[in-house]
Order: sequence, then structure tokens, then C-alpha cells
Amino acid sequence: MRKLLSICLFLLLAHVITVKSLNPTLDDDVLGLIVFKADLQDPDGKLASWNEDDDSPCKWKGVRCNPRSNRVSDLVLDGFGLSGKMGRGLMQLKFLTKLSLAKNNLTGSIGVNLAQLASLRVIDLSGNGFSGPVPSNFFEQCGSLRSISLANNKFSGKIPDSLASCSSLGTLNFSSNQFSGLLPSGIWSLHGLRSLDLSDNLLEGEIPKEIEGLYNLREIRLRKNQFTGEVPDEIGACALLRSVDLSENSFSGALPTTLQQLSLCNNLNFHSNLFTGEVTEWIGELGRLQTVDLSNNMFSGAVPNAIGNILSLKALNISNNGFSGSLPASMVNCQNIESLDVSRNSLTGFLPTWVFQIGLQNILFSENKLTGSIYGALTSSIDISHQNLQVLDISHNALSGEIPSEIGSFTSLRFLNISKNALMGEIPETIGKLKALDFLDLSENQLNGSIPHEIGGATSLKDLILSRNSLDGNIPSSIGTCSSLTSLILSRNNLSGQIPVAMAKLSDLEYVDLSFNKLTGTLPKPLANLVHLVSFNVSHNQLQGELPAGAFFNTISPSSVAGNPTLCGAAVNKSCPAVLPKPIVLNPNSTGTDPETIPPTLTHKRILLSISALIAIGAAAFIVIGIIFITVLNLRVRSSMSRSAAAIPLSGGDFSSSPTTDTNSGKLVMFSGDPDFSTGAHALLNKDCELGRGGFGAVYRTVLGDGRSVAIKKLTVSSLVKSQEDFEREVKKLGKIHHPNLVALEGYYWTPSLQLLIYEFVSGGNLYKHLHEGEDEDGNRSSLTWNERFNIILGIAKSMAHLHQLNIIHYNLKSSNVLIDGLGEPKVADFGLARLLPMLDRYVLSSKIQSALGYMAPEFACKTVKITEKCDVYGFGVLVLEIVTGRRPVEYMEDDVVILCDMVRGALEEGRVDECIDQRLQGKFPAEEVIPVMKLGLICTSQVPSNRPDMAEVINILGLIKCPSSESQEEEESG
Repeated sequence: MRKLLSICLFLLLAHVITVKSLNPTLDDDVLGLIVFKADLQDPDGKLASWNEDDDSPCKWKGVRCNPRSNRVSDLVLDGFGLSGKMGRGLMQLKFLTKLSLAKNNLTGSIGVNLAQLASLRVIDLSGNGFSGPVPSNFFEQCGSLRSISLANNKFSGKIPDSLASCSSLGTLNFSSNQFSGLLPSGIWSLHGLRSLDLSDNLLEGEIPKEIEGLYNLREIRLRKNQFTGEVPDEIGACALLRSVDLSENSFSGALPTTLQQLSLCNNLNFHSNLFTGEVTEWIGELGRLQTVDLSNNMFSGAVPNAIGNILSLKALNISNNGFSGSLPASMVNCQNIESLDVSRNSLTGFLPTWVFQIGLQNILFSENKLTGSIYGALTSSIDISHQNLQVLDISHNALSGEIPSEIGSFTSLRFLNISKNALMGEIPETIGKLKALDFLDLSENQLNGSIPHEIGGATSLKDLILSRNSLDGNIPSSIGTCSSLTSLILSRNNLSGQIPVAMAKLSDLEYVDLSFNKLTGTLPKPLANLVHLVSFNVSHNQLQGELPAGAFFNTISPSSVAGNPTLCGAAVNKSCPAVLPKPIVLNPNSTGTDPETIPPTLTHKRILLSISALIAIGAAAFIVIGIIFITVLNLRVRSSMSRSAAAIPLSGGDFSSSPTTDTNSGKLVMFSGDPDFSTGAHALLNKDCELGRGGFGAVYRTVLGDGRSVAIKKLTVSSLVKSQEDFEREVKKLGKIHHPNLVALEGYYWTPSLQLLIYEFVSGGNLYKHLHEGEDEDGNRSSLTWNERFNIILGIAKSMAHLHQLNIIHYNLKSSNVLIDGLGEPKVADFGLARLLPMLDRYVLSSKIQSALGYMAPEFACKTVKITEKCDVYGFGVLVLEIVTGRRPVEYMEDDVVILCDMVRGALEEGRVDECIDQRLQGKFPAEEVIPVMKLGLICTSQVPSNRPDMAEVINILGLIKCPSSESQEEEESG
């Protein structure tokens, strides 16, 4: 009895101990997963079911447990949208066999040695953002591991040598990372390995003979690395290989003949290496091959006849090699082949007829030495019921004959390129039956006749290229039914007649080249509605009349419309009755008596005294008289000012803050405060305190009694200024205008012969000096960053929009009138001063702001066009281009004058963007912002005022252009 009682007590104690130890063990899985979750961000709430109060995690989403032990066996969270780091909580899952976190946003390094989990068989961390090297000891205890994938991450450094410890490994995928250096030698001893994918890394070295140890290997992918040397003969020992991809490396030498031992192989990809030699008959032994890619190597010799024995072949690409001779006729046996690319070789003979008889989808024979007529080859297959041809490229050969009308029977054709041959005859009308065709290139042949009207039936066309032939007749209006067309290239033919209005229906058009033809008539006005145009070349035709008025045509390159003697518009530098002339340009280097003489390089060398010339001469004479008149007035003003200024005492008595009408003392009005001028009145007489001079007067800096600096503008238009009552009314209106990007007007001083405007003082100088003259402490020119420039552009736009909302036109916007404060913010000055004049005569006004060289809108030169806010938009556009390029609006050379708008427009049209951008910004600007900003500047400088956006629209456009990420990126670079 005593013995029995002892046994019962022992069993009871064992049960209690078992229960107590079992509960904490179950809690390990809950605790581990909760700790793992704490390091993650779960924006989609996929882990909402993970509750730390649960006794078991087996019902949690993504978690699977072993039904016997009730322990977590699988954790599969693929595509959960998780971010954050992979924490150590996973190390609590002692019975985990599969861990898959693929296709998430996890980052950081692998700080957890997962291989220490003794039960783990599968690790899949692919498709995340993990980075850094894999720890050298990561694989030291990975004997149980069967499959690991680290693909599509940012891992770097060497692949650890400890990988050789994974003796049971069957699948290894480290593709699409940044692994570098040599492969660990132990990798070739993983006898159980079935799949090896190391593609798209920076690995180097050679494939060793030890590859024969991978006798269980089914696929090997080493694509896109830096491997070198020859492929060893021992690869033939891997007899189970189904797929071999060694493409995009630097392998050299001949292909080993032992490859014929890979009788199960269905994919050979060796493209883009340095292989040489011939491909001999051994390839015919690989009877299961489906895809063969030997392209972009240096193979030579004939294409082996035995390739016709590979009846399973679906795709053959031997392009860009040195193969010669003819393709073997035995390939007619390859009835399953779908794609054949033999382009860029030295193949000779006729275009083989059998290629059109075996149901091919893609036929590419371009850039060879084929001769003879294409008629027989193309017509040999018209009765084949399984006609599947989609791509036919036989360009750049020496083929001749006519294009047969049977081409219309290839109803599945999407891509047809027969360019750069010696084809003759007309384009068959049946081309219009190709409803699926989206690319057609028949350029650089000897085709004649007209473009068939039936071409409109090819409604899927995106690219139509018929250039450099002898085509004549009209461009058919049916082209308008090809609604998907993006490129229309018909240059260098003998086409005549008018450009059809139906082209305006092609809303997706981007590239049009109709140059070097005999086209007549005017350009259809609706073409201006083609908003996606990038290039429109109609040069060297016989077109006449004016260019369409639209965003693209307002900035079209002059070279795109050259060679049309009777075409007019800004782009050809020839005025039309309804098109305004070029901007007024004053040449300070001119030696003539006319200050508005246009440089000789902008005029025709022959001077014809036509009616327009006489009008121009009369206008010039009128301007000269106006300038002489203004000059006399200015002399009188300066004389009067000198007398008035001399009467101002250095004390503050005359600058009483209480209004007075005493003409001897003058009237001082401050809009806020009660300043004491006693310490600064002398500034008006001190040349050293002068800040600058503009069209409306000189500006001086002075200090108030409270120590605050102000800027005082001494107006030089006294004799033109309105009466005191009108003057004060207008100035008080200006004093009520407040905006962060406008210089605040703080007060004024009045006498009949002297008027002063008192502004806030802006310490950073003007934008002109920052762009063209500024120097830092080391004597180098100051360099505004792109973000600083963009903010300046945006600030100017906001200030101008505010003024226009108040119906105030600036008239004199230029870089010297934009001040920069201590925080780098722009402040526009001199706004509203034109309202102080008795009348807004544009010639008087233009003479007062003639320092705004290149900023003046063209309507200043045309009396019949109303001056509106759009003249400010023009000046803003020029200012934008000046800020981006760092160049002045007009620059005079020894024998030329460069107008900034025209220079930028031409450079953008010709793809020379880098030439436009300020050299101080090179490599430190986001092109996705700079280029649209330049285009916005060009739109704002449209010759036609109605085509310019208003400033509110400009602000919206700038908001769409700005990328939030670029600012932080630039700050990181500068830091």
C-alpha cells in the first residue's frame, strides 16, 4: 500500500509540473508574435486579430498551428502592406517551420538569426526593402533549411561563406539585390540544390569545375552580373537542368559541346555576353528546347542545319551576331515556333518563304544583307488558315519589288517595318484592312504614287512613317480616322496640297514631320487644340499665312517653320496682320541716334521701303521725339529737385508727422507710427546712401529716430505727376496694400517740385544682383539653390496675383525690382507707380521703364492693343526664364543679340535642356520641376496676350509642378 501511494503521489506531482510548464510554453508563441507585431506598422489593419489576451494565436490571421502540438508552425503574411523592422519576437517561435513575409515594406538589416530556429524549413523575405549585408554567421545552424528567398531587396556585401552549412538546401534565390564579390566556394557542394537564382546582382568571378557537384540542379539563373571566363565543360554533368540563364554577363569563349547532354533542357539564354565561335550541330541534340536566346554576342558561321530537329522550339533569337549564309530550310519542321529574330547579322540570300508558312507570330530580319523581291515570300502564305503574324520587321536590307496587295491578308499584323530597302511602286490600298496595325514604317524606299485614302481604315495606327520616298498627291483627309496616332512622319517626299483640317482630330499627336514637301495653303487653325504636341515640323514647304494661335505654336522653334517664304508669325520673325510684333529690344551698344534701334542681326540685310517699312520709320521718329521730350522734362525735374533738396534742413523740422500744406516745408504723411527723421534726413543729400536708380527715380536708405531703416524713393517724374490731391489719393491706396511678397509703402512727402515715397527697407538686395552680380565672402558668385529659386518664382506670382486682384498693373516687373529679404523671401517693389502719371501713354511709360530691357510685352509697340494685366504676365514669364537660366533677358554679343525667350524655346524644341539651366544648378535640380517651369515661362511670354494664363492660374500650375520630396532631397545634399 505504501508503495502504491508513493506511485500515485509521483504521478500527481508530474501532472502538476506538466500543466505548469505547458501554459508558459503556449504563451511563448503569443508573446513572441505580439513582440514581433510591436515593431511593425500595419496601415491596413491586417493584424487586428492579434490579441495579446488570447491564450493561443492559432486563429490569428496569417498564423497556422500544428494540430497535434497546437504550436505555431507557419507564419505567412505575404502582401499585408506591413512596414517597420523584423524584430526578435520571432525567435520565440521554437516550432516554426515556414516564415513568409514576402511583398511587404519591411526595412532595415536582418538582425535576427532565423537559421537558429531548429524546425525552420522555409524563409521567404522577398519583395521588401531590407538592406545591408547578411551577417556572416547567419547560416551557421541552417541544417534544416530547405528554401530561402531574399529576392528583390537591397542586400549588399558578400554572400556569407556560412551558406555552405545549409546542406539540405533545395532552393536558393538571392536575385535582384546588390550582392557583390565572389561566390562562396561552398555553394558548389550543396548537392541537394535544385534551383539557384543569383540574377541581377554585382557578383563576379568564374563558374568553377565544381559545378558538377550540383547534379540535382533543375535551373540556374546568373543573369545580369559581372561573371567572366568560359562556361566549364562540367556543366554537362548537371543532366537534370531544365533552364540555364547566363545572360548579361561577360562570359567568353565558345559554348561547351557538353551542353548537348542537357537533354531535358527547355531554355537556353546566353544573350549579351562575349561568346565567340560557331554554334555547331550539337544543338540539335537538345530536342526539348523551347526558347533559345544567343543574341548580342560574337557568334559567327552558318546557322546549324540541325536546329530544324528541335520540333518543340517556340522562340529563337540569334540577333546582333556575325551569323552568315542563309537560314536552313530545315527550320520548316519547327511547326511550333512563334518568334524568330535573326536581325543585325550578315545573312544573305532571299527572304525565305517558309517563315510565312509555319504560323510565326514575330518575324525579325532587319539589318542583314537580304536581296530579291518580297512579293513571292509574302504571297506564299495567303492561303494558310492559321495566319498569326503580328510583327514583321524586314527593314534595312536590299529587298526590292513592290509591296503586294496581299499584305492586307495579314489581319493580325500589329507592327510592320519595311523601311530602308529598295521597294518600288505604290502603297497598296489593302493596307487599310490592317485594323490591328499600330506601327507602320515604309520610309527610305523608292515608293511613288499617293498615300492611299484607305489608310484611314488602319484605325489602330499609332506611328505612321513614310518619309524619304517619292510620294506625291495630297495628305488624305481620312488620316483623321486614325484616332490613336501619336507620330506622323511624312517628310522628304513630293506631297502637295493643303494640310487637312482632319489632322486636328488626332488629339494624341505628339510628333509631326511634314518638312521638305510641296505643301501649300495655311496651317489649319484647329491644330492649336493638339495639346500633346512635342514637335511639329513643316519647314521647307510653300505654306502661307499665320501660324495657329495655341500653347505649342506660340513656342514653336523657328527651324520647324523655316523655308516657307509667305508664312508669317513670331516664329518666322515676320508680322501678320493679326499677330503682334516681337518684344521691344533696346541695344545699349548701338551707335545710332535712335535708342530703340533694333540690332542689325534681327533685321533683313535688304531694306525695302515698303509700306510697313515707312510705318516703322515713322514710329521710330515718333519715339525719338518722345524721348527728347521726356529728357527735357527730366532736366527740368532734376534742376527743380536740386533746389528743393537744398532747402531741406538736416533737422527733422520739415519732416513733421502732422500733415501740412506749407509749400516751403512740404507735407509728410506716415501711415503708421510717429517717426523721427532727425537722424536720417541728410541721406537725401548723401550720395553714399543711394541704393539704386530706376525708371521712376533714385532710392536712398535712411534711419529713423527709433533706429529702424527705411528706403526713400525720390521721384524723377515730378512734372508728370498728378496734382497733389490725385497724387495723395493714389499713394494712400498703395499704402493700404499689404502682402508678404510686396514691399510695404509706409508714407510719403509732398511738395509741388519734390515727391518722396517712404518704403520698408529690405536688407537682402535685389534679385538681379543675386543672379548676375552677387558674390559671397570668398568672392564667388552667389548661388541660389533650386528650391530658393522656385520659392522666389512662387512668391512673385503670389504678389502679382494679389495686385491684379486689386486691378493694379505693375508695368515694370524685372529682376532689379524684386528684393530679397533676410529669410530669402521675394518682395516686389515699384508696383502701382504708373498710376501716379496723368495718363498711361505707352510711349511715355515705355521711355520711363526702358531699363526693363527684354521684359516689355509686345503690345507696348502696338497702339491698337489694350494694355492689361497680361503685360505683367509677359514680364513674369521673362523673369521666370531669367531665374532658371541665370542669363539676362537680352544679351549682346559682338555680332549677334540673344533674346532669352527665343534661346530657351529653341533649346527645348531641340532637346538641349541642359544648355538652358544655370550652370550653378547643374546636377542639383529636379528635371521634373525645372523643365515644366521653363515651359510655363514660355507660355507666359506668348506673343498673343489672350494666350497667356492669368497669375492665379500660374500659382495653380506651380503648385502642381512642385514635388514635395525634392526639397528634402536638396536639403540632404546641401547638408
